[in-house]
Amino acid sequence: MPSHEAGWAHADGALKSPSWLRQPSDPNALVTSLWSSTARKADGDLTIGGVAVADLVADFNTPAYVLDEADLRARARSFRDAFATFDVFYAGKAFLCTTVARWIAEEGLCLDVCSGGELTVALRAGFDPGRIGYHGNNKSYAELRRAVDAGVGRIIVDSFTEIERLTQITNDLGRPARVMVRVTAGVEAHTHEYIATAHEDQKFGFSITNGDALEAVERVRAAKRLELLGLHSHIGSQIFDSSGFDVAARRVLALQARVSEELGVTMPELDLGGGFGIAYTTQDDPSDPAQLATEMSKIVEHECRALGIAQPRLSIEPGRAIVGPSVCTVYTVGTVKPVTLDGGAVRTYVSVDGGMSDNIRTALYDADYSCTLANRHSEEDAVLARVVGKHCEAGDIVVKDEFLPGDVAPGDLLAVPGTGAYCRSMSSNYNHALRPPVIAVRDGRARVIVRRETEDDLLATDVGVTDD
Repeated sequence: MPSHEAGWAHADGALKSPSWLRQPSDPNALVTSLWSSTARKADGDLTIGGVAVADLVADFNTPAYVLDEADLRARARSFRDAFATFDVFYAGKAFLCTTVARWIAEEGLCLDVCSGGELTVALRAGFDPGRIGYHGNNKSYAELRRAVDAGVGRIIVDSFTEIERLTQITNDLGRPARVMVRVTAGVEAHTHEYIATAHEDQKFGFSITNGDALEAVERVRAAKRLELLGLHSHIGSQIFDSSGFDVAARRVLALQARVSEELGVTMPELDLGGGFGIAYTTQDDPSDPAQLATEMSKIVEHECRALGIAQPRLSIEPGRAIVGPSVCTVYTVGTVKPVTLDGGAVRTYVSVDGGMSDNIRTALYDADYSCTLANRHSEEDAVLARVVGKHCEAGDIVVKDEFLPGDVAPGDLLAVPGTGAYCRSMSSNYNHALRPPVIAVRDGRARVIVRRETEDDLLATDVGVTDD
């Protein structure tokens, strides 16, 4: 979209729908590729996990995240089975609570965490610490000490300072730590600049190009109680094909061969990252896990054979691809406002009772979403609408462009698919909003796995509040 100093929403042609968005013949129809596997629509009523969204709203109000348990478990199994010879790590940062951690454990996956809080949730859930990987570019001394004390299976080191901290901690505790060295392979992933993580000019990892990665390996190897597992590479998020992994694997495995030749060290493992994409809208075309597994396995086999080195045990991190499509967010429409633009064009603004406090991704990443009318069937033709939130920000946009029935009105329910990853995790109390609950549905039953915040929660940390 053409740039404009006031932002993309003001650019010429902003009223036009994007090229990938087609006007539907029936605005009530569900685009099934964007929804969890149990989502259905009958006479306009959306059901998920056999539970009508309207009934969920009657019981739990809006906004609310609705998590399709069967869908999440099936996606976890699909990656586990497709990457049967790999270790598959679920991304705790995408969405984590104790219930989901238990589901992930039951489906045989490992777990990534990247903060002390995420580790706390995992341990509270009873997740085997030996199957946890700990990420982060600035882990504190206290966080690292707790990880070592808990027996976390792998700590992915990200700086020389961190190696020094970890060396001191393991010596003080007299306990070992298993370590992977995160490297930057210099690959420019085709994704938003904020979620591309393998190019040189960013905060993660040790550069292969300037020699820092090799030096980090040497320092880990020299530390008495640090066990060097291998290298870790991650090229970004919302990745739809294996081409970037091809280049990254070639550069990382070349370093692996150099370590073997120069240091006489055979590192037993290699983490290729992942960050596989999902379908937020019809412009997205995710790869099948089995296809990704085949392509990535071939890449590693080919490179190891060419370099004459043994193939390490591989790990992947699907990222949002497991939980992302398993959740939708349900809102209630509060106002519908036709706004006349230059030239007489009219944009329909549909305001809902949530917004950037429960989904910051549109404002942060210029992300695209879809939505559907969830509580009734409409006979009206579709109109191009923009779904916005209730916050005091012009950029508080939930869905930039979507065709909705022309009679969408206050009191209607709208559901936005693909909100399982990063929406609840990045939610906030902006404007002192209360964070929504997460409602798990399966086989016609619903249960709260993360409750809605209350005003008491909001005031709990406000030390100026007194009883008198």
